[in-house]
Amino acid sequence: MTTTPAVSSPAMASPPLPGRLPARYGFLLLASIVMSLLAASTAPSPLYGLYREAWGFSALMLTFVFAIYAFALLGGLLVFGALSDHIGRRPVLLVALALELGSLVLFWWADSVGWLVAARLLQGLATGIATATLSAALLDLQRERGALVNSVAPMLGMAVGALGASALVQFVPQPAHRVFEALGVLLLLQTLAACCLAETVPRRAGAWASLRPRLSIPKPALSTLLLILPMNTAQWALGGFYTSLGPTLARHVSGLNLPLIGGGLIATLVLSGAVGILWLRNRPARRVLAGSSAMLITGLAVTLWGIHAHAVLTLFAGSAIAGTGFGAGFNASVRSLVPLAPAEQRGAMMASFFVLSYLAFSVPALAAGLAVGLFGLEATALGYGAVLIVLCGWAGLKLVAREA
Repeated sequence: MTTTPAVSSPAMASPPLPGRLPARYGFLLLASIVMSLLAASTAPSPLYGLYREAWGFSALMLTFVFAIYAFALLGGLLVFGALSDHIGRRPVLLVALALELGSLVLFWWADSVGWLVAARLLQGLATGIATATLSAALLDLQRERGALVNSVAPMLGMAVGALGASALVQFVPQPAHRVFEALGVLLLLQTLAACCLAETVPRRAGAWASLRPRLSIPKPALSTLLLILPMNTAQWALGGFYTSLGPTLARHVSGLNLPLIGGGLIATLVLSGAVGILWLRNRPARRVLAGSSAMLITGLAVTLWGIHAHAVLTLFAGSAIAGTGFGAGFNASVRSLVPLAPAEQRGAMMASFFVLSYLAFSVPALAAGLAVGLFGLEATALGYGAVLIVLCGWAGLKLVAREA
């Protein structure tokens, strides 16, 4: 995600306060933490098949486990999303990382679906607390590069988590342990390094009041948010379906019980999203949003044909096209919003934006899990995709009308 040139001058960025880690290395550390947290968020997806075989739960329970993560993330954003604007980025980030490490311990010990729910609950809370803080901290240090990293790093992290966990499931004994051991070591090292981060905002009053759950959108950003919301909703609903039911769908379409196919499907969506961001990040945001709706519609149509025809290559091709639209559209959405928020409201606004995004990420996927039990996986996937095509078409027409 990049910002517009009008607001990207160094003079307008918040100067970092004294700390032991130079700003350049702090920026790289923050970017790596974003990737690690998002890798941890998708790492359980390829393991769900193992958990279902061992514990015998339904597709609805699978999407509930997925959704509980998203709802906990929403809670973290709503309650703690603006806290770093008051007490500083570093202490809030350290608490979030400690909670994330705790969730990995729960994953490691999990021997029933109850443990899995508890682990995803704690992980969601940790990610929610960290999301707005990391987004704001990256923007504090480098406005343009921070906006780009905010959109590319999560995509890369999700791909690494899905592919890495899939490879461990397919080739390594006790993959459920190995996945979370590797993530735990990495995040522990990053947590120790984060203790040396320079603080980027001074303390200010209002910390307790900031914990009151609310959506906080600066007035100058409200009309832009309402314009991009339908498109953003469609994008994140697609991502939610892939990260919850994507591996199961890949197995259904291919007829092969190979974890790497399921992880590869998730990675195809998010890696093509990263490509879309890098490809179109310097184009006018409104035009990119309109073009993204066309890419999503095309990609979804190709994907649905692949599902109907049980054509694996077509499924992956459609996912790549849709993912490109997802990434470019997400980048353009944030580019449209970031210049409209002053520094002291940036954390709260990013928290509100991610609340709306993760609602779209979780609620439709949970409904899809219920529909699978009633109509079957293929019919649910086809119906879900058709609804997203309609939503993307409506969003695209709104954006084109505004451009005209």
